[in-house]
Amino acid sequence: MSHTPHELAEEFPEKVDLMSQLKQTEAHFSKLADEYHEINRAVHRAETNVEPMEELAEVELRKKRAALKDEIWGILSKA
Repeated sequence: MSHTPHELAEEFPEKVDLMSQLKQTEAHFSKLADEYHEINRAVHRAETNVEPMEELAEVELRKKRAALKDEIWGILSKA
C-alpha cells in the first residue's frame, strides 16, 4: 500500500506520545482522531484515483480534514 500523507503523526511529530495518551484517556480526542484518519484516507483515495469523486466533494472533505486538524491542534497545544 502506498504512503498516505497528512497522517497526524507526520503533522504533529513532537506530539506523537501525547496523541497516543489522549486517544486512550479522552473519548472526544479519540473520536476526533478517528474521524480525521477516516477523512484523510478518503481524501488520499480520491487524490490517487483509487476511489475518484467529484471535485466539490473532495474539496469539502479537505475542508473538513483541515477543521479537524485545527481542533486536534487546539487540544494538543493546551495539553
